[in-house]
Amino acid sequence: MIATEKKAAAIKGSQTHKDDTGSPNAQVAVLSERIKELTEHLKINKHDFMARRGLLQMVGKRRRLLRYIAKRDSQAYLDLIQKLGIRR
Repeated sequence: MIATEKKAAAIKGSQTHKDDTGSPNAQVAVLSERIKELTEHLKINKHDFMARRGLLQMVGKRRRLLRYIAKRDSQAYLDLIQKLGIRR
């Protein structure tokens, strides 16, 4: 699980207003942090197949959210992937 401080920092870096925690940008930022943590876990625990399945589900959800953001505002999409370091 992602630490509360990391989650808050991810949300703060991508929120659109003070109380924004559920916008697609914030969701993508939190998912990216969780994906990074789980990737490090799987480097050590290669046979943790349930974690691998969860990772693939998170990557798919992030991809869907990014597709939604790209359809709504392409410039916001480009800014977000650059800020998070995600490949296109």
